[in-house]
Amino acid sequence: MALLVPPPAPPRVAVSDDDGKKKFRLRLTQVMATLLTALVTAWACTLGIFPAIIALMVAKHILVAILVMGLGVDAQRSEA
Repeated sequence: MALLVPPPAPPRVAVSDDDGKKKFRLRLTQVMATLLTALVTAWACTLGIFPAIIALMVAKHILVAILVMGLGVDAQRSEA
């Protein structure tokens, strides 16, 4: 009876150059920008219906931009 051997493990690849501080600062910036956006939007909602609608429309776009920034869509690619 033939025995099946598992395939060899893939080679290890270095993920980054220890950029933990850079990632932490990016996440902290994202959290602070999100908090500020939410607070300004909540404040604008107290001013009336039209400022609330405009604030919610603007906040939606700002929050999507913060999300896209965190996903790294605009990140520089290294030549390797």
